Amino acid sequence: MNLKAALLGGGSWGTTVASLIARNAPATLWARDEATVHEINTEHSNTKYLPGARLSSRLVATQSIEEAVAPCDVLVMGVPSQHFRAVLHQAREHLRPWVPVISLTKGLELSTGMRMTEVIQEEMPGHPVGVLTGPNLAREIIQGQAAASVMAMEDEIIVRELQQLFHSGLFRVYTNTDLVGCELGGVLKNIIAIAVGMGDGQGAGDNTRSALITRGLAEIIRLGVAMGGRPETFAGLAGMGDLIATCTSAQSRNHHVGFELGKGRSLEEIIEEMVMVAEGVKSAPTVMALGKKYGVEMPITRDVLSVLEGERTPRLAFRGLLKSSVGAESEPG
Repeated sequence: MNLKAALLGGGSWGTTVASLIARNAPATLWARDEATVHEINTEHSNTKYLPGARLSSRLVATQSIEEAVAPCDVLVMGVPSQHFRAVLHQAREHLRPWVPVISLTKGLELSTGMRMTEVIQEEMPGHPVGVLTGPNLAREIIQGQAAASVMAMEDEIIVRELQQLFHSGLFRVYTNTDLVGCELGGVLKNIIAIAVGMGDGQGAGDNTRSALITRGLAEIIRLGVAMGGRPETFAGLAGMGDLIATCTSAQSRNHHVGFELGKGRSLEEIIEEMVMVAEGVKSAPTVMALGKKYGVEMPITRDVLSVLEGERTPRLAFRGLLKSSVGAESEPG
C-alpha cells in the first residue's frame, strides 16, 4: 500500500499493531524510551513488552513525534488513556489535515469521562476517527496465532480502505460503523474482567465464572445501548469476543489485577509490579459515574469499585455478587 502509518506508543499492543502494519505499508513507531527505539531498529524486538517476539524488519522506531507524524497518512494511537490527550496534543501540530486517527486504547479519560475518539475529535477536529478493538492479546498475535479484530468508523468508505492496512495473515480485521458501541465494549469489559479475576483468585468454579461473564455482558449492553451503541455490536468481537478473552486469559492485565486481589494482595502492590497499565482500574470510577448519568444499574461495576477504593474486601464483594437478589434474567443484578 502507498499509505504511510505512524503509531504512537511502544507498549505490547502498540508494538504488535505497528509490526502488523509494517507488513503492508511503511510504518514508523514512536516510543519515549531510547533503549526501546534502539532495540526495535537494531534487533527487531521489544523484550520489555514482548519477550521472545520477532518484529517486522520493516518497522522503524523513533523518539521524535514529528519524524513519525509529519509524513503519515494514518495516525494510530496506542497510548494509555491518561496520557492520550497529552501525546495527541504534541502530535497535532505535525499532522496534515484530514489524516485519519485510529485509537487502540480501551479506556476513558478520567477528568472528562470521554472516550478516546471523543478526545481525538476535540483535539483534532476535522480528522476522521476510528477504533481498532476486539479479543486481541498481543503476545498471541505477534507469535502468529489466528485472531480477529474489528475496525469501527462512522464513514463506511474510509473504514473499508483502512481495513486493508491492518489485515495481515492470520490477523483478520472486520469492519463496523458503530463507533460508540465498539469503543465502549473495549472499555467496559475490563471492569468485568477484574470481577471475574477476583472470583478466580478465590477459587471460584467454571459455572460461577460463566455466570459472572454472562451477567457482565448484560451490564455492558445496558450502559452501551443507553450511550448510543447498537445492541448487536455487543454480541460481536468488540463485545462478547473481547469480554471472553479478557475474562479467561492469564495474559489479561485486568483479570490479573482481580486474581491477585482475590488472593488477598493490595492494589498498590499489584500495580507497582506491573509493567503495563490495567485500564479497568482507572476506568471504574468513570464508568460508575456514567451509569448514574444514564440511569443504568451497574451492580458488578459498583462492587469492583468498592474493592478498588478499599471499601470492601474482595471476598465480601464477590459474596455480594453471588447473593444479589434475583428476578427476570433481563433485569440488573
